[in-house]
Amino acid sequence: MTDAVAHFAARLRFETDPSDVRAAQLAGDRFVLVDTRGDAAWAQGRAVGALHLPGAGIAESAAGVIPRDLPVVVYCWGPGCNGATKAALALARGGWSVRELLGGFEYWAREGMPVETDAGPLVRAADPLTAPVSSPVCDC
Repeated sequence: MTDAVAHFAARLRFETDPSDVRAAQLAGDRFVLVDTRGDAAWAQGRAVGALHLPGAGIAESAAGVIPRDLPVVVYCWGPGCNGATKAALALARGGWSVRELLGGFEYWAREGMPVETDAGPLVRAADPLTAPVSSPVCDC
């Protein structure tokens, strides 16, 4: 039982989900949401409020823009991509407190969270297979 408690507690310390990140944004919590994807992906669409720091060399580029005492949440494409994991590892090695956004940009968008492109806001309805369509949070 102790191993299970430690395992799940660690996951909650190092991972988060779109609903919790959006709630933290709306509450005015201090943290930086970082999109680790490349330029084409960023232009195509990103989470509102995200900072663009592509994965390669992320710790070096973050040093000039993210104070080390500010928590960081990173995301990449989605569950089939480990770019956010690599970025989180690099940032953690650099001294940041970092968490990975479960589901990445895919689930951010699929859950109906606000998305913007280079052309402006992109309105997407929540996918009923990933989030309740009548509420902005999953209550889990």
